[in-house]
Amino acid sequence: MTDERLTIETPRGEVSAELTGAGAGRPVVVCAHGAGNDMRNATLLGFAEGVAADGIACLRFNFPYKERGSKAPDPPAVLVDAWRAAFDRAQQLGGPVWVSGKSMGGRIGSMAVAEGMPAAGLVFLGYPLHPPGKPERIRDAHLDDVRVPMLFIQGTRDSFARWDLLERVVKRLADRAVLHAIEGGDHSFRVRGRPRDDLGTGRELARIAAGFIREHG
Repeated sequence: MTDERLTIETPRGEVSAELTGAGAGRPVVVCAHGAGNDMRNATLLGFAEGVAADGIACLRFNFPYKERGSKAPDPPAVLVDAWRAAFDRAQQLGGPVWVSGKSMGGRIGSMAVAEGMPAAGLVFLGYPLHPPGKPERIRDAHLDDVRVPMLFIQGTRDSFARWDLLERVVKRLADRAVLHAIEGGDHSFRVRGRPRDDLGTGRELARIAAGFIREHG
């Protein structure tokens, strides 16, 4: 499937973006990368291909720090501004716009939605509820201000989200949130004893996400 290469203007300069599966009136899911990757991450490539095959366009983009070749993420305000710019670009395509992202990318997207970014809904690909080994540092307060449907796709062995704590958060969010377990999956959704196939994993995550988007469309 062909990707359309784009640039998006953010307050910190232009960033690269790729649009997969564009079509008039199609829903669009904007998908942001995690802290240690970029928009060309294999899982995100598989995710984009998968949702596009299901009739949903996918817009991936780089945060400014990745665009300039830095390893250290930008401050949260800069990341949120980049998210808003990518979301605005997706709105120009005409369909309902969903927010998604791997780890940090999804969390920052949800912060923008909590602050008023008008997403149709959220799909988290491994929500980073707390730093590894520090379950007392829960990062969930802003989720109470998100009033749209939320899907948490999470590995049950994810060191960034102790399972019982994430279940508690989703239960608190009530009918706005659904938790989908990837049994044995770590933060990259890899399962011990199975061959590594990040592209295929992304396609499987896309199947789950597309079902949720159609259900709430």
